[in-house]
Amino acid sequence: MFPIEPPQSTRMDRRSVLTWLAWSSGVGAALGAGAVRAQGVAASGSAQAWRAMSRVGYGPTPALFAAVGADPRAWALQQVDLAYAASQRAPTIAAELAAFNAPLPELFSSAKREREERAKRKVDGAASQAGEPPPGQRMDFDAPTDPIHFSRTVSLQAAAWRLTASSQPELENPLLARLTEFWFNHFNVYVGKGAVRPFVGHYVVNVARAHALGRFEDLVLASARHPAMLLYLDQARSVADGSRVGRDDTPRGLNENYARELMELHTLGVNGGYTQADVRELARVLTGWTVGQQEPDGFRFAPRMHDAGAKQVLGRRFPSTGQPAGEGEGIEAIRMLARHPSTARRVTLRLAQFFVADNPQQDLLERLRQTFTNTQGDMRQVMRVLLDSPAFWAAENRLFKTPLDYACSVLAATHGADDRRHLVLTMGFLSNAGQPLHGWQTPDGYKTDAATWLVPEALTRRADYALALGRQSPELDFLAPFLSEATRQSIAQERPGLRAGLALASPDFMYK
Repeated sequence: MFPIEPPQSTRMDRRSVLTWLAWSSGVGAALGAGAVRAQGVAASGSAQAWRAMSRVGYGPTPALFAAVGADPRAWALQQVDLAYAASQRAPTIAAELAAFNAPLPELFSSAKREREERAKRKVDGAASQAGEPPPGQRMDFDAPTDPIHFSRTVSLQAAAWRLTASSQPELENPLLARLTEFWFNHFNVYVGKGAVRPFVGHYVVNVARAHALGRFEDLVLASARHPAMLLYLDQARSVADGSRVGRDDTPRGLNENYARELMELHTLGVNGGYTQADVRELARVLTGWTVGQQEPDGFRFAPRMHDAGAKQVLGRRFPSTGQPAGEGEGIEAIRMLARHPSTARRVTLRLAQFFVADNPQQDLLERLRQTFTNTQGDMRQVMRVLLDSPAFWAAENRLFKTPLDYACSVLAATHGADDRRHLVLTMGFLSNAGQPLHGWQTPDGYKTDAATWLVPEALTRRADYALALGRQSPELDFLAPFLSEATRQSIAQERPGLRAGLALASPDFMYK
């Protein structure tokens, strides 16, 4: 979409750079053998600091290295409460990007105006490609002067903010940035579904970020009620069979999309003990949950659309005796799913895979599951157990960076998010690398394992990106303690203009 084009001087050195990569770490041999291997950092103290900064955050900066100090474990555990406190405050968003997080009624109004303007221009023949800005404005983050570009602009603003928040720990708590990305991926919505696009950035901030370290059931409810999710999985259109709604009073019926993904992906998991009958019954429970364009939270319960009959989900009747019918049925059902033992297993497994290892040890998973269950999904308690576990700090538990991990760590090391051109370059890299922001079409979210991302072509793209950002950076001497002796010696033999890029493209830098 936005191809990476390194400067001519960098392109000339590309073959020698890739040869150096293969020689310095044996990545080529590792790939050929289907294994994951890298040199690792120079000393155990540096290794723990690297792990703390690269997993609790998105990688080292000089200031973050100083903050971690001599006790990376203590620093990591401190971030849990600091991240929670930060999640309860409004995020720091640059004024030129802030339109994406406007109040929801304003976003609905602007999106409506955009649709009306597109329809008018289509009738007038004034726009052959409605919604596409002129070529020179394709990456304009500023508030659009032409309403027809509104949705595209706010989605780009949200992407730029995500990159900035994840790469500048002085602006956003590192663990909060990490968990925001984890939860957005877990409750994925896709910007390519047109009605969703204006609301994706608001969803990132007010669902994933705001509830990142609270109770899991509150996070699920926030996701379920947000316009981005209601529109993405068609819950806004799901009504009791035979209901007549809309201006034409056309009969519409049940839509099971959201109920299915709520069980399969958001809570229980595919083997979580539910049946197709449970999916349909849950969809009936949730009828009437739709968007409210004038409501502060963008949610409205429409009694006319709700199936008021008796339902049964996982053996439990709805509405239950003594519990409110209507909207209350859906709230009760979601809390039941969020507290289910299968949900505890699924969510803690995904957290362990994100923070610890692609195949985490069973004893860690059991401790996380028990903590989730005993605290009714208190994510602060779960994260304390995870970050304090021996498994988190064990050298054998390696994690290969996803493209987003890698891009944010490069931006952090170079302070690249300060330059809008670097944000544009990064969005292009992510698109080419297979992980565009807001760009995963299905609700399962991006995979995070090495088997998905550790392929030869991916290393080539990373080297191109690293050299493009590193060519104007100093030599990044603060990274030296985290690089192997072989890597440092190899970099020292190259000319100064290449050294920063080579450090960022090194095999050591590919792991977290």
